[in-house]
Amino acid sequence: MAKPNQPKDIKPKTEGEEGAKVKAPVDENMKVIIINLVTTVLICVLFLSVNYVLQSSLLNSKLAHQTTATTAEGEEGAAEEDTGEDVQRGIIVDLGDFILNLDDTAPRKYLKVNVALEVSTKPEDTAVAEGGGGGGHGAPAAPAASPVEAEMAQFKPAIRDAVITTLSSKSSAEVSTVAGKELAKEQIMESVNGIFAGEREVLRVSFGQFIIQ
Repeated sequence: MAKPNQPKDIKPKTEGEEGAKVKAPVDENMKVIIINLVTTVLICVLFLSVNYVLQSSLLNSKLAHQTTATTAEGEEGAAEEDTGEDVQRGIIVDLGDFILNLDDTAPRKYLKVNVALEVSTKPEDTAVAEGGGGGGHGAPAAPAASPVEAEMAQFKPAIRDAVITTLSSKSSAEVSTVAGKELAKEQIMESVNGIFAGEREVLRVSFGQFIIQ
């Protein structure tokens, strides 16, 4: 029998060509996998970096806020302690009422004011007076005058003169304002402290009744 003739232009496939065709898709798939893997890693690294920066910034902000709040509380507590130490409680001395002319010319103005001083204390002020002459028929003993009252008896004329001099130098417009009254109090305090010459100290000056006519 005669063998069928093979077409002349068809060549038998070799093993090398088949291997190349199989490897080509494999290489393309590996490249895609590597690219995807690298991209994923970069995205993760970027996300972690941004998250770390945000968390660090937030933590620093909270720490700074807490530090500021703690410092403010400490300063406030220190200020309260200082205020508690600086505030002194003295003895109230009532100087009585004053009626005087103000520094107004037309029309003339008058001021009626009650003035009281709070003066510092001394150790002997707290001593309790013992004994004293008792009244007849079992009557209780009359209370002895305090050291402050005894001192004020000798200082009072000079103190009243200082108050009159200070207030009579003011106009009605000056003493009608809060600032004007506070300035007058400071000036009275300075004048009376000069009279005491260190024996006592005026802690505060208070105005009671204050009428301008």
